[in-house]
Amino acid sequence: MILFDKVTKKYPGTTRPALDAIDLTIERGEFVFLVGASGSGKSSCLRMMIKEDKPTRGQIYVLGQDLATVSTRKVPYFRRKLGVVFQDFRLLPNKTVFDNVAFTLQVIGKSRGFIQEAVPDVLKMVGLAGKASRYPHELSGGEQQRVAIARAIVNKPALLLADEPTGNLDPATSAGIMALLEAINASGTTVVVATHAADFVDQMKKRVVELSAGVIVRDERESGYGKTAAIPIQYPADDNVGASKKPATGPTKRPPTTTASPTTKIMTIAETPQVESQTDAFERLRTFATPLPETTPDAVPPMPDPFAPDVDTNINDTQDMSTLVYDMLDSGVVARLPREETRLPITERLRAQAQRRTQLNDDESQDVGPVQ
Repeated sequence: MILFDKVTKKYPGTTRPALDAIDLTIERGEFVFLVGASGSGKSSCLRMMIKEDKPTRGQIYVLGQDLATVSTRKVPYFRRKLGVVFQDFRLLPNKTVFDNVAFTLQVIGKSRGFIQEAVPDVLKMVGLAGKASRYPHELSGGEQQRVAIARAIVNKPALLLADEPTGNLDPATSAGIMALLEAINASGTTVVVATHAADFVDQMKKRVVELSAGVIVRDERESGYGKTAAIPIQYPADDNVGASKKPATGPTKRPPTTTASPTTKIMTIAETPQVESQTDAFERLRTFATPLPETTPDAVPPMPDPFAPDVDTNINDTQDMSTLVYDMLDSGVVARLPREETRLPITERLRAQAQRRTQLNDDESQDVGPVQ
């Protein structure tokens, strides 16, 4: 089913190969976990299995075919025999669940009648029978991953590859996804899963292939995640990498305790500077503050006197505001006093107003109209 023969993969700009002359054989119908720390080479293996990447040296056989002989034009036809489940789902957001799954069958040229029968069956298998008309944004993360799995297995591939299928899911949902992959494997499909989910690897007891620094360090059947997968990469003694960049292999050590020198003086509570009072703080701030320029508020424009149209209203702000006061007496507006009288005391002003009112009344009483 899958054969790696002395496969080495070295990426440009790196000194250490991602895969270093590995040999791997996976038989038909197996369920295999690829485990290891980040950067150990798991994803590189999966990419080369689907011919998304090429090995630097060595040969890879998938489904009995030498991938070196598969031309770029024939790669899409080769991938039709595979099912791939990605960690980020890669669903089409503008298509329903039914259309996302049917899209795979449409690409390979299946008839409409076949699609109408196959898609509901696979949705029922993954537990999404009642959500065929939903869109991806209307589904939970676990449901979106189930749609991705349904899309990968709808054409009944002989090989299913999954790259961290539970990486973005909660433990309960992850358990359902792993149970679904196990059921798919029971139907005869070979399943290869790259994962960090140690709990599920320990529970399912499948074949475990562990990678470390691009080398297979463990290949066991009915095994668990193990402890070695969590150990950081050990660099050889002749490595050019600086010692400061090598990960620590032992338990984390406490930083050394700093010992005060004999000349260091420890300040006691009595010697600590006292907090200045609020008054002192204000005085200190006032010393550094720049005084603001003094400003005079704008005067309210005066209202014109309707009974004295000849009064000059163009009075500047420095003149006495008493010249604009309305003299109110006996609940009525009386004639305005001359400007020189407005500066008299209030008693004199009231007396002057009373005299002016008496004089006006006498003038009106003498006006008897024209002589007949």
